[in-house]
Order: sequence, then structure tokens, then C-alpha cells
Amino acid sequence: RNSTKSHQCPSRMIGFIICKISNQERKSMKFYSAALSLFVAATAVAPSSCLVALSPSSRTFRSFSHRTLSSTPRHQYTSSRRSTVVMKDFPKPNVEDTDNYRAAEAMSARFKSELAVGPNGEGKKSVAIIGGGLSGLSCAKYLSDAGHVPTVYEARDVLGGKVSAWQDEDGDWIETGLHIFFGAYPNVMNMFAELDIHDHLQWKVHKMIFAMQEIPGEFTTFDFIPGIPAPFNFGLAILMNQKMLTFTEKLQTAPPLLPMLVEGQPFIDAQDELSVTQFMRKYGMPERINEEVFIAMAKALDFIDPDKLSMTVVLTAMNRFLNESNGLQMAFLDGNQPDRWCEPSKQRIEAQGGKVLLNSPIKEIVTADDGSINYLLLRTGEKIVADEYVSAMPVDVLKRMVPKVWQNMPYFRQMDELEGIPVINLHMWFDKKLKGVDHLCFSRSPLLSVYADMSITCKEYADEDASMLELVFAPCSPIAGGNTNWIAKKDEEIIDATMGELARLFPTEIACDSKWPATSKQGPAGQAKLKKYAVVKVPRSVYAAIPGRNKYRPSQTTPIPNLTLCGCFTSQKFLGSMEGATLAGKLAAEVIAERAKGMPARPIKEVQEHVVKSAAEYVSKEPPGVKGEGAIAFGGGATLTKMSEKLLMEVDPEQFIMAK
Repeated sequence: RNSTKSHQCPSRMIGFIICKISNQERKSMKFYSAALSLFVAATAVAPSSCLVALSPSSRTFRSFSHRTLSSTPRHQYTSSRRSTVVMKDFPKPNVEDTDNYRAAEAMSARFKSELAVGPNGEGKKSVAIIGGGLSGLSCAKYLSDAGHVPTVYEARDVLGGKVSAWQDEDGDWIETGLHIFFGAYPNVMNMFAELDIHDHLQWKVHKMIFAMQEIPGEFTTFDFIPGIPAPFNFGLAILMNQKMLTFTEKLQTAPPLLPMLVEGQPFIDAQDELSVTQFMRKYGMPERINEEVFIAMAKALDFIDPDKLSMTVVLTAMNRFLNESNGLQMAFLDGNQPDRWCEPSKQRIEAQGGKVLLNSPIKEIVTADDGSINYLLLRTGEKIVADEYVSAMPVDVLKRMVPKVWQNMPYFRQMDELEGIPVINLHMWFDKKLKGVDHLCFSRSPLLSVYADMSITCKEYADEDASMLELVFAPCSPIAGGNTNWIAKKDEEIIDATMGELARLFPTEIACDSKWPATSKQGPAGQAKLKKYAVVKVPRSVYAAIPGRNKYRPSQTTPIPNLTLCGCFTSQKFLGSMEGATLAGKLAAEVIAERAKGMPARPIKEVQEHVVKSAAEYVSKEPPGVKGEGAIAFGGGATLTKMSEKLLMEVDPEQFIMAK
């Protein structure tokens, strides 16, 4: 009361008070509501200079930074003489100090204690795991931790599934997707600690960067102030930004989100029947929040527009970020995923007695008279017999493999309601360095989701003289809510459309190039030309999280006594993501390890009544199985050849309808 500075700047005073609040007090939901109201009220009466005082360039911000470890870069690399952008690696944030991380850590510890195989091998199981993506590797890793003997059968010649990568004829790495790690990935962070590979993560400054639609070439940010705990750091980041939403719009946005904090997961789950736009209109949120924020979030979370995305997905992400101070801090791997993550997982599995086999596609799941699995039949004719079996296949592949005798079971019929969503990942090499940032950028473009200049953000791809952009092109199909079926279009058409968007994002840098008509309006200032590109199409990526899908996501426990499911489409709280895949594999391992110990079986998730009725009427048929070879056949992504495109037309004709 006696401080002139505090009187002039209530926001600064509130920030000081927040820092003094204990963790226990922050956990009170009533406290959340009261504190958020207090903060909004304080900010409403605060002059704009107070928000400036908390901006990253201010003395106040620098004083916070000085006292916070994460404000000091770990490494710096000057990118080039033309560019002033500097690569900075920041120290790993304290991701361990959250309830979710502690839960993940405790879950891991169980495999080496109460779930461990007996000293004389009592309860040791052989486990055949179909699929070497993140979920299959996670399942195998934790089973081997407990002393079981898993064998992973991966159909392709590379591990990782939807995070797989390979080298082209020039030796450049082509990635299935642009994958970012968040502080709010507790099971991934826990696994990285267990594998001792945290050094492969390049943490970036704690902020979100958005391209300005109205001002080509300009960006705006949500800056997270070091030392301010969640959820206030998120609130401050939004309130300090003066370019995306007006203060009135911010006030209109906050009240509908309060039940998420007060009621928690029950409220979040109940919103699954609403799309993001339906939720907005139901609760009176301003339309511009959709244009300014939700479009970018929806595309980043599920490659889909807000009118198609379940609000549960957005609320789940926001709830994690609002409750974890470092939840939104992002990191890049310092190179390709197979070498940095999948290979250490493989080595750990094999060191503990398991196996990871490539080029081992399963032809058929063969059942016994009682409906359990008798053996797996490889395409080579080899029969695989194990005590336990795990499907870590993508949902679209699994549906083609379900044996005839299982097809009338409601558990398997509910998967008819789930399907993977198409997405395209682009790699674009330029002959010059573009003005960029050492971070992920949300383009807020009609065609693009997020992108990054990998020559700046990632050590393995570093280049001082030229940029390599990796971009997510979404939505890219009517299946994902788009108006144009880009999956069915030629690579050159996709790249030309992207060049037009990049010309808008970099108006003074992208050159007018007759090869790309979309750049025809570029002025003489633009000099950078595209010298090489790769278009990776993923016809069926993570499951489409459209409204009402959560109730159809199956439990890891199945009605088949020796079969367990994993994959990010299965029921777990982190949805379709690297974290979701890792957790699902861990949950599947837990089901098997508990069964081996004779513990009570985990319940099978309830199936919807209409599915039960339709299952009884379903006419079973021989499963079609997986046709063809290569990534597309097994649910991955690839640069399509004429042969793989022909195969896609045959097995997934929906990808080619409504092409415009």
C-alpha cells in the first residue's frame, strides 16, 4: 500500500505475490479461481506501462531472468553473416517437479519392484509385440525392465513409426513429421532420464511465436517470464501480448475456461461432444479467439481445423500447460529420431534380454479354438509363438488384421469409429539463409500449421549459409476438414502453394521464381530460391480427434486373454501424441506384468450400447490384412512413388475423393 511502484503497477505486485505462494496453496482450485480473478482485475486497472515492465526486454524481466537458471543459454551458434539469428540451447527446465512426472516415475519404478519377475524367473513371460513405433518400443522397454522377454516385430526397415526418418540419395534426413517435445510430457521426460538421453534435447526459450497475418514478415509472441509459476505465467504471457487479442476479448475468453481449473478432468471429458467452435459459441467466447489462437492450436494438436476438433483435446493441452510451470517450454531433438531415441530404446531392450527385429511384417494373427491367439504368422511363413501378444499397430492397420472370430466383439467393432487423419510434412532447402527464429513458429496460415528452420534449431541439420524449413501442411484433405484434397495432388502443386505462403511470410526474402507461379508477385528484394524439396505424405497419421471419439478409444486390456493393445489411439489421458504413445505402451506393459503376477485383471473399458447392437449384426469376413510393402502400407509416411500411390488408391480410396 505504501509502495508507489506497486500502486502504479498492480501487475508487478501480483507477480511478486505469486512467487511467494506455496505449491500446496497453488493446488487449491478455489485459490485458482480467486487468484485468476484478482489478477485479471489488477491487470484491468494497470496502465500499459506495467505490461511493458513485464515484457522480455524490460528490467523487471531481466531481473527475473538473472535469478533463473533457464534464462542462461547452454550453447550459442551464430548462424551466418547474413542472419542475426543465433542458435541457443537452454538448460533443461525442472520438468521433474510436477505431480504428473512423479506419477510417471512411480509407474516406472513398479516394473523393477512389485511387478518384477521373481528371483528364479517365476512369472517370466515371452511377449511378441507387433510394431516398432514409440508405443511398441515403450511397451518392450518396460517389460524388459520387469524381467520379461519381449520381441518387437517391425514391418519396415526403420523404427519409430510416425516419428521414423530416413536419408535420401544426398544423405539428407527426411522426417515423417516435425516433432516437438514439451515440458508437459512426463512419461517421455521420464523415459529420456531412464535412457540417459536428455542431452539430445535442445530446449528453446520459453515462449510461443506466431506469424502476424495482417503484417507479413512480422511475428508476435507469448513470453513466459522465468520465476512466475503456473498458471500465472500462462496468464501473464497472454495478457502481455498486445497484438493478437484486445483486453476485452481476453476477459471474454477467461470465464469459459475456469471450469477446467475448478472441475478438472470431468469437465474436460464432458466437452468431447463439442467441437472447438461449438464450445466457443456455447460459452460466448469472441470469434477472434478462433482466428488468433484456436486455429493454430487445432492444427498443431491434430492437423485439423477447430470446427472439426474435439474441445477435449484443446482443454487437455491447456490444462497441462496451465498446471505446469514449464509445461509449454519446447525442445527439439538434436538430430533424427531413429538414432537419438529409438536406437537407445532398442539397445536397452536388447541389453535386458529382449529383441527388436526389423523387416518382419506380420501376415496373419492365427487364433486357437477358444479365440485366444495361437501364433503370429510372418510373411516369410515363420510362426511366432509367445506367452503374451501386444498390438502396437496403428488403428487403421489393426482393423485390417482383426481375425474373423473377433469381428463380432463390441470391443473391436468400436474401432470402426476411429481413423487416422491425413497430414503432409514438407522439407524445403533454400540456397540462402532466411530471416528466422530459433524456435517453432505457428504460421496461422490457411495451408500451414507449424514450421521451423531446422538449420537453426537442430544441430545435426545446422547450416550457416542456407535454410532448411520443415513445415506441417494441414489440413490437407476433406477427411481433416479441408476444402482441398492435397494428398491426391502432385508434389509440385503442394510445393507451389507452400511457396506462395512462404512468400507472404517472408515478403522481402523469397525470390520471384518462374518455376513456382505462386511467387510471381515477389519484388526484387527477395533473393532466396528453393533448391530442393521433399513431400512426405502420411495418409493415416494419429487418430482423428473429432467430437465424440473419446468414448470409442479402447482400453489396453482386451477380451482376448493373451492380447493387449497399445498405441496413442488407445485410452489414455494424453491423446494422440508422442507422450500418448509412450504412456499407452507403458500401460500395456503394466497390464501384462500385473497379469504375470496374478493380480486382478484391469477392467475393459465400457463399450457404447449402439456398438454392442451393431456388433451382433455384423457379418464377419476374412481379414484383408496388409497389402504391399513400404511405409504407407504399414501406416507410416513416405515420399510417394507411382507404385505406392497406386497401392494407396487400392487400399484407401477415400484419400482420392473430392480432389480439387
